[in-house]
Amino acid sequence: MAITKIQSESLNLSDTYDFTGTVTGAGGVNTPAFEAYITGGDQAITHDTSTKVTFNAKVYDTNSDFNTSTNRFTPTVAGRYLVYTDINCQADIAQLNRFTVEIRKNGSSNKYLSNYFNNNPARISHLSVCQAIDMNGSSDYLEIWVKLEYASSGNLFVTNGSARSGFGAYKIIT
Repeated sequence: MAITKIQSESLNLSDTYDFTGTVTGAGGVNTPAFEAYITGGDQAITHDTSTKVTFNAKVYDTNSDFNTSTNRFTPTVAGRYLVYTDINCQADIAQLNRFTVEIRKNGSSNKYLSNYFNNNPARISHLSVCQAIDMNGSSDYLEIWVKLEYASSGNLFVTNGSARSGFGAYKIIT
């Protein structure tokens, strides 16, 4: 069916249409986008100290907007981004008392989640945080921070590997 002019009528989407010229305003792309993870060993975390997670490897990075040296995502396109992180942490013995993960925008906490184990310390825990965040496309940046606390003593870690701890974002089509 050829369409020469559409006025105030509707299209039957079960029909097949041949378009000539340029179709605009349809679809979009979810880029920039990236996903990063920790490689080369677990990241040691000091008790009761907020620490930036060092994601030093990338699964993909469509616009080279994630910097593995600064561990920051600074998108070069303005818009709203779906930001996510999955962090796996552990203690060398069952002494993990509290675990907090933060998404920070421009150095300030934007969203966080915590696990409190109180009188029943854990050895391993996992948290996922996800949020839509508006970014200006030039100077806004995102980082992931953790804070681990032990019940009495021990060593605390964010575990490495793409299946354990990651950080990613992609532009939402609006």
